[in-house]
Amino acid sequence: MVDFGMKLKTLRLQNRFTQADIAQKLGVTKSVISAYETGLRLPSYDILIQIAKLFKVTTDYLLGVEVKQEMDLSGLTEEEIRALKALIAAMKKK
Repeated sequence: MVDFGMKLKTLRLQNRFTQADIAQKLGVTKSVISAYETGLRLPSYDILIQIAKLFKVTTDYLLGVEVKQEMDLSGLTEEEIRALKALIAAMKKK
């Protein structure tokens, strides 16, 4: 379950959230989020589901059962990255 903490931290940073931001959205304390990220504590099922919904990922992904595909966007401009994200979002709505 060490992967859970790393995945949570990565998702949080990718979305430019602080631990305090996530804590407020989940109704827990910042120290709880820190404990999740360092692997000292695991979330309850209810909190796990809330985290999945917050970041629009599956609980399987958070638990390491499902592998999320990633793309290397290095070398692209911010405008190109925004365009790709918009295209991906449009495709997911199908």
